[in-house]
Amino acid sequence: MKVNKAVAAIGALAVVFFILAGAFYPFMPELMTSHWNAKGEADGMMSRFWGLFLFPLVSLGITVLLLAIPKIDPLKANIQKFKSYYYGFIISFLVYFLYIYILTLVWNLGWKFNFSQMIIPAVGILMFIVGVLTSKAKRNFFIGIRTPWTLSSDEVWNRTHRLGGIMFKIAGIVILLLSFVSEIAIYVLLGLALGITVWLIVYSYILFRRLGRPPQPTIGQST
Repeated sequence: MKVNKAVAAIGALAVVFFILAGAFYPFMPELMTSHWNAKGEADGMMSRFWGLFLFPLVSLGITVLLLAIPKIDPLKANIQKFKSYYYGFIISFLVYFLYIYILTLVWNLGWKFNFSQMIIPAVGILMFIVGVLTSKAKRNFFIGIRTPWTLSSDEVWNRTHRLGGIMFKIAGIVILLLSFVSEIAIYVLLGLALGITVWLIVYSYILFRRLGRPPQPTIGQST
């Protein structure tokens, strides 16, 4: 994906949030449902203004931060090696956010449904996409599995991220398969996310010790 087209798509998605907020403002109740528990039941409210504009503002802030990362990372040259996957992830993340936002609007228009059951498939897809990005990521300070051991060695980074990519993809598929049992899926999701994270930290340490300490990388030097 070309960077210019990707940035244009990202900007357009960010704008869509505000267009929807403005368009739906007259139709929303003074107090909007804004939070649901693991069973998909509403358990939180906020004012109409924040119910409509909090998501757009948060998505805009996250977008600005994500777009800044390739410019401020000391290893920015490495990010350029997987930039198409990175920008693809930003687009996917915004689409995921937009999907949740639309569900929130629909719910507050009076169409009730199991919120968790509607979100779980999107979470599974997003986790699979995280796996794709993880498998392609090169050593940097912001994106990926950043431990002292992966940041110290390209070999440790690459092997840890190959494994992480596979694990996140499998986790995404598992969550998709559990979409119709959302009460279980949410806990499986949390367990998988925690388990994968802990294992990859441990794996990177073991791999670093097994391979031995490599020469120290030079900050800003492309690898």
